[in-house]
Amino acid sequence: MESIYNPTRFPYGEHPSQFADLWVPDEITHKPVVIIIHGGFWRQKYGAELGIPLAQDLYTRGYVVWNLEYRRTCGGDGGWPQTFLDVAAGIDVLHTALDSMGIANAPRVAIGHSAGGHLALWAAGRHRLPDLAPGALPPGEQCLDAVISQAGILDLGLADTLGLSNGAARSLMGCDKQEAPELWDWADPAPRIPLGIPVVMLHGSTDEDVPVELGREFARRAMLVDAGVDYIEFDGDHYGLITVGDPAWNLCIQALQKLETTMLVGE
Repeated sequence: MESIYNPTRFPYGEHPSQFADLWVPDEITHKPVVIIIHGGFWRQKYGAELGIPLAQDLYTRGYVVWNLEYRRTCGGDGGWPQTFLDVAAGIDVLHTALDSMGIANAPRVAIGHSAGGHLALWAAGRHRLPDLAPGALPPGEQCLDAVISQAGILDLGLADTLGLSNGAARSLMGCDKQEAPELWDWADPAPRIPLGIPVVMLHGSTDEDVPVELGREFARRAMLVDAGVDYIEFDGDHYGLITVGDPAWNLCIQALQKLETTMLVGE
């Protein structure tokens, strides 16, 4: 799908999948910069084109949008750690892109669908990774201010146990969890909670791709440690969340607006 709005493309590496598209409306009417991280079980066949309709909608609402691409598995030269390093680099270079367009830095809200929800929450916890872990940030140096997870695969270990999408998590990591438990721990956002930022989880009760039980279990564990997680379950499937005009996408917009209000109050 090609955009009629002509966003500006910013490569952050030499690989064809190392880029992000910056959407800047004529009039910026909302404070946060929205980072879209697409899903597709980390596989090459699904790319940043999935984020274009969402970027278009947010753009028309007056949001600056960063639609991020990254190397993926199954022929896309991704996996551990390449996919994670790309997401980290793609977020870290955003300030340079904003500067080049004369846009002041602003709070960053990541919206991630499915595997993109996993990567968004992983990125939000980079400051809690050990120094040796790929993508780690120094303690206290967060790269995101909030995350909206759209049916996110937020527990990599559980996703592997459930065998989601024919072993997609194991394909991402390139090994069994028992073979390299430390690497799986570094790649999994679940051990990083609480993150110190607001997290909104949206999950459809009839989701057949990422079962709602996975979302419920993560939310339950997060709330036990007072992780600042808001869990919203709705009557819907996996794809309404990335379908503009669908009630599930409208829930995402409402969550974004609520987060923006909180950010303004906190100034």
